[in-house]
Amino acid sequence: MSSTDEGTTGTDNVGTNPAVDNLNIPFNAGDQAYILISAAMVLIMIPGVAFLYSGLARRKSALSLIWVVMMSFSVVVFQWYFWGYSLALSDTATNGFIGNLDKFGLRNTLGAPSPGSPLIPELLYSFYQMQFCAITAALVIGATAERGRVIPGMVFVFFWATLVYCPVAYWAWGANGWALQYGVLDYAGGGPVEIGSGMSALAYSWVLGRRNEKMMLNFRPHNISLITIGTVFLWFGWLGFNGGSAFGANLRAAMACWNTCLTAMFAAMTWCLLDYRLAKKWSLVGWCSGTISGLVAATPASGVITPWASIVLGLVTGVCCNFATKVKFYLRIDDALDVFAEHAVGGIVGLIFNGFFAADYIIGLDGVNMEADGGFLNKNWRQLYVQIAYIVAATGYTFVVSALIAKAIDMIPGLHLRASTEAELLGMDDDQHGEFAYDYVEVRRDYLAWTPAEREQKEDGAVVIPQHGIAGHQDLVNNARTGSAPVSAPGTPPSEPATLEKKALPSSKED
Repeated sequence: MSSTDEGTTGTDNVGTNPAVDNLNIPFNAGDQAYILISAAMVLIMIPGVAFLYSGLARRKSALSLIWVVMMSFSVVVFQWYFWGYSLALSDTATNGFIGNLDKFGLRNTLGAPSPGSPLIPELLYSFYQMQFCAITAALVIGATAERGRVIPGMVFVFFWATLVYCPVAYWAWGANGWALQYGVLDYAGGGPVEIGSGMSALAYSWVLGRRNEKMMLNFRPHNISLITIGTVFLWFGWLGFNGGSAFGANLRAAMACWNTCLTAMFAAMTWCLLDYRLAKKWSLVGWCSGTISGLVAATPASGVITPWASIVLGLVTGVCCNFATKVKFYLRIDDALDVFAEHAVGGIVGLIFNGFFAADYIIGLDGVNMEADGGFLNKNWRQLYVQIAYIVAATGYTFVVSALIAKAIDMIPGLHLRASTEAELLGMDDDQHGEFAYDYVEVRRDYLAWTPAEREQKEDGAVVIPQHGIAGHQDLVNNARTGSAPVSAPGTPPSEPATLEKKALPSSKED
C-alpha cells in the first residue's frame, strides 16, 4: 500500500515500533524527498561561506578561513546530536525560553509528526534544522578573520550554539517559545540565523580586537572569483533554506523561492548602483554583497510577504545594508567580513517588512497555516510592535551573551582568542595550519611584495630575494637571512629593501 493511501497529514495512528509498524505511512514521500534535498542544499551553503570568506581576506589567511568554517560544521553536528536539537526544538518544554533534554542524543526522535510541521517526521525535521545551526555558526566564526586562533574559536562555537542559537531558535520555532506564542512572524530565521550571526560576529570581533592597522595598507579582497563562487553556492543553498522552510513540496515553497530571487536581485542592483556613484566602476564584490544582503532579508520574509513587497524589500535592503558597512568604523569594531552589516541589518529589515506586508494568503499556501493574521495589509495593527519587540530581544540577547562567552574563553589559560602580532604578520595559514591556499604565498606574503625587473637576464641558480613594502615582512626576511636584523618599531619606515643576491648553485655536471 502506498503512503498516500493512508493520508498525508501525519495524524494517522500507525504505532511507534519501526520493527512492526511502517512509520512512513502518515507522510507524503514527495514532501520527505523535498526536505532531504533542501537539507543537502543548505549544507552546500557552508563551503559557500568558506569560499566567500576566503576570497574576502588576504591570501596569507585564505586557507584558515576555509578551515574554521568547515571545522565549525563538525562541532555543530556533534553539538546538535548531543543536546542542541533538544534545547532548541523540544516540544515538551514549557518555560518559553529554551528546550529541555527530552530529545538528548536524538532520544524520542523518530517517526512522530515534527514540532515544525505535521507534513514531515521529526527525524527528518531534526536533520534539516541542524543545517540551520551549522550555517549560522559558519557565518559567526568568520569574525576570527586574519587574527584569531582557531581552536578557541571552535570552543566558542560549541558554547555559542548551546547558549545563543538554541534559545533564540526555541523562542521563534519551539512549540512553546515565547515569540511564537506572542505571534512573531519569522519564516526561516531572521532572529536565530541572521540577527544571531550578525550580532554574535560583532561581539566576537569586539572581544578579539582590531587587526593591526599598520598591516592593512592597500588591503583589498584577494580573490574576487572565489567570492563569486561562494555567493553562487549560497544562492543555490538559500533556495533550500527558504523553500524548504515550507516543510513540504507545496505552493508556499514555490512562493518562497520566487521571493528569495526577487529580493536578492533587486538588492544586488541597488548595491551596485550605490557603489558606482562613488567609484564610477561596476563592482562584482558589490553585486555579491548586495545579493547576499537580499538573501538575508528574504530569510524571515520570503514565505510571508507578496512578490511585489519582495521587490521593495530588495531595494530597501540594498540601501540599508550598504550604508551599514560604515557602522563598524563608528563603533571601532573590526567586523572584517561585514557580517553585522549584511546579516544583522538584513535580518532586521526583513522582520520589519513582515510587520507591514505579511499576507495571510501567502502564509496559508502550505495548506497548514491557513488561519494566520498577516500584518498591516491584513489590518493586524499589533504585528509591527510584535516584530520590533522580537528584534530588540534577539539583538540584545545574542550580542551580550556572545560577548560574555568570548570573554570567558579568552580568560582561560591556553585559550586566548587572539594570535600574536608576529602570527598576524605571517598570516593565519602559516601560524595555525602550516598549509597555504596558494603555493606562492611564502614568496609573496603581502600585496606590496614585489621582485624588481633587471635589464639583463639572471644566471641559472641565482637566488632572488623579494622586496616587501610592509616593514615587518621585510624584517622577517632579513632575520631569516642574517639572524640579526631587528624588527621595526611601530611608526618607523620600512627597512631598506633586500638586495638581490646572485649565488651560483653547485653544478651537477661533472668537471
